[in-house]
This record gives sequence, C-alpha cells and structure tokens, in this order.
Amino acid sequence: MRMYDLITKKKRGEPLAAEEIRAMIEGFTTGRIPDYQMAAMLMAICFRSMTEEEMRALTLAMAASGDEVDLSAFGASTVDKHSTGGVGDKTTLIVCPIVAAAGGRIAKMSGRGLGHTGGTVDKLEAIPGFQTTLSREDFFAVIEKTGLSLIGQSGELAPADKKLYALRDVTATVDSIPLIAASIMSKKLAAGSAAILLDVKTGSGAFMKTLDDALALARAMVAIGESAGRKTAAVITDMDAPLGFAVGNALEVAEAVDVLQGRGPADLREVSLALAADMLRLIGRGDFAECQRLAANAVADGSAFRAFAAMVEAQGGDAACLTDPLRLPQADFRREILAERDGYITRMDAERIGQVACMLGAGRETKDSVIDHAAGIRLMKKTGDAIKAHEPLALLYTNDESRLAPAAACYRRAVAISAKPPEKRPLIFARVTKDSFQNAEKPHEPTAKEALSAALFEEVAAAMSHRTQEGGSTDGR
Repeated sequence: MRMYDLITKKKRGEPLAAEEIRAMIEGFTTGRIPDYQMAAMLMAICFRSMTEEEMRALTLAMAASGDEVDLSAFGASTVDKHSTGGVGDKTTLIVCPIVAAAGGRIAKMSGRGLGHTGGTVDKLEAIPGFQTTLSREDFFAVIEKTGLSLIGQSGELAPADKKLYALRDVTATVDSIPLIAASIMSKKLAAGSAAILLDVKTGSGAFMKTLDDALALARAMVAIGESAGRKTAAVITDMDAPLGFAVGNALEVAEAVDVLQGRGPADLREVSLALAADMLRLIGRGDFAECQRLAANAVADGSAFRAFAAMVEAQGGDAACLTDPLRLPQADFRREILAERDGYITRMDAERIGQVACMLGAGRETKDSVIDHAAGIRLMKKTGDAIKAHEPLALLYTNDESRLAPAAACYRRAVAISAKPPEKRPLIFARVTKDSFQNAEKPHEPTAKEALSAALFEEVAAAMSHRTQEGGSTDGR
C-alpha cells in the first residue's frame, strides 16, 4: 500500500483499516515513510478525526513499535496513573505510595515538564541522589522491595510516539483528541500495568481548556484501554487554579510529603485521596467508599509515607530530606508579591502561573534548559480567598535574582481581585468508566462519599497530631 493512497483516503474522511495503520506506523518508525507524508496524514486526522476502531489500532501499533514491559510477575495488582498535565500537580508523589501501602503495585514511568506543566521526573530529581534511570532488573527489584518505583520513560518505550510527537509539535497537530489519546495510551499499554487510571485535567492550566474536550478525551482513552484488555477509568479534575500551594520541584516534594504525613492543603488532599481510591477500586480492593477508607488509613498509620521513603532510599535518594525539607534544594533569592487592594481572588490563570514558575527556573524554556530545583512559587492566597491590601499573594523563589522582577510582573497579571467572591468550582467534575459516567459539573452540596472523604482526613489529621505530640514525627520547617 502507498502512503499517498492512505493520505487520500483519510482526507476524504474514510476510516483506515487496522493493517493500514500498522503498516503506516511501522514505515514511519523505521524511516521508510518520510516526515512530509506523515505530516500530511496528521493534518488529515486533525480535520477528519478517527473512529474508535482507528484509535485503538493506532494506539496498539504505537505501543508495539518498541519495548513492552511484562509485569505479570506482580500479578493483577499492578496499576498505573497518568495525568494530562497541570500546575502544582504533585499527586503522583502522594497517590502512588498510598496505593502501594494499601496493596497495589506501582511500576510507573513518568515524564519531565512540558511547557507550563511540571513533570514528575523533575520533581523526583529535586531529592538529592534520587535516580530516575534504572535498569529493568533494578526497577523490578525496587518494586518487589517497596511496592513502587517511579522512573523516567525508557527511550525504547513506544518510539513511534516520540517521533510522531516531535512532528506534531512543529506542524500544529498537537490538539487532536485521537492523536492525544493514542500518544498517552500507547505508552501506558507498553508500560504493562493491568489497570490504568487517567487524571484528565480541565481549566486554564490544562491542555483541555473545556469540560467537553476533557470528557471527550477521557472517553476515548477509557475505550482504548478497555478494548486492549486493561481495566481503565478516568477522573476529570479541576486545573483552573494550581493544585495545592506549591509550584516548583523541591517545593512540591515538600508539600507532597506534608500530605503523606496527614497535613497539606485541603484541595490536594481531597484529589489525592480520590485518585488513590479509584486506583484501588480498579484492582479490586472494594467499592469506592471502602477504597477511600483504605487510602486514608494508609496515611493515618504512616505506611504511605514509609513506602515513599523506602522507594526514595532504594533509588539512591536522601530519605532524610523527607523529614527535614531544609535538606532539599533551597533558593538564594525570594520576593513577596503583595495585593494592591482589598477583595476576593476571583481568577487565577494557572497556565500563566506555570509560566511564571518557568521564568524563575523551575521549568524549561528550551529543551536544553537546566532546571533550578529550588525555584518556584508558594501561593499564599487562592481562588475564593479574601485578601486585604498589602497582604501577601505569593512568594517567589529562584537562584537567579534577575528573574524576580519579570516573574513578579507576570504573576500579577495572572491573578484577578474583585469585590465579590467567585462561584465555587468542584475539584472533581466527573468519573468515566466503560460502563458509567458520573457527572459533577455544577457546584453542589457534599455527597455522602465526599463527606466521608472529609471525615476521613479529619481522622488522619487527628491521628497524625497525636503521633507528633508523642514524638512520632517531626516537621522540619
């Protein structure tokens, strides 16, 4: 078959057969199909979309283009998580230890920061000595020992996706739901877990700006995962404001540890518990309410924190910095941003705030940029909070003093203050499974499950407070 004919077929809106898609991906990966022809196909897909069968065939072909991890030695308890990207989204550092402590097995390959969004690998590398590159034997040994291992993505995992993404990035074909879904799911399928939970972000700091787009992407990915024989579900979560109060690598590690020790921001705790519960539900640990209780208990009894500390130590990291955050990278310079008037925070442009973190050195401006692990932002007020003139809005951190002034000016443009408080947005909009769709689009009174979540975290906080009074834990800050 000729690539010219496949381009023509897709241009006319006709579906491609599975064997045609497999041949196309194999030809492009091996170099037989040139960039200019694949670019034409990508643009045709952007305009004509793909059927569910085409998306599945594309994903499977991309997954089969390189190494595929065999996790069968860990049984049916392996579960993976993927976030579509956000600002201050450090949930992987919280959720994976919780799930591991509650009986799951986490063999997770994560990515670096992309644009305004942070990356799990960059956060982990803020821990002195932590190794994000392991041999397959060492990767499996850490999972066997601690229940989880978080590493960077292998260069041989779905190489077709790497080539395709580089081409999409320069041909304005990134924003296509079939192409996004296939990109994400090809790596998840190749990574080998029996179950997959997808955290699809929506809002100003997400790639999916609208709820409709987020739902369409979630449904497409769940369908792909289920058709490939993996238990798959998606949660649509809010990214209209940063998650938690910390944005930046070392700052986010410290905040994640706070949550694992029963403290931390309420929004981050709620989302993390919900994601952990959904992951546990996917591997058969009970219904959602029971899995919430398992997750909360793993925090309350300290087993989630111990699992994270054990993984850090097993991968060469300085586990002492988890109880003494001052051992994490510290910035030489900081600047406080003060409110100019009284009112309420009515809007936070999360994407712009992510860009501010990059300006401070926490992200990459080019692919060769060196990350400043100490750089970032500590939010003092968030959407819905009341504020007085001259009260602090945020604190900026960097090791390059020249970055502070432009970053501060950009942060001011990201935050709006008005006389009246804004309408409250839910943290979780919907859950999507192969059999059901639960919509929580509009703000609402707490459901029984949400009330249970809040009550459980109150129990966790009380238990951790009691342990601290008895000398069982310390807060190094």
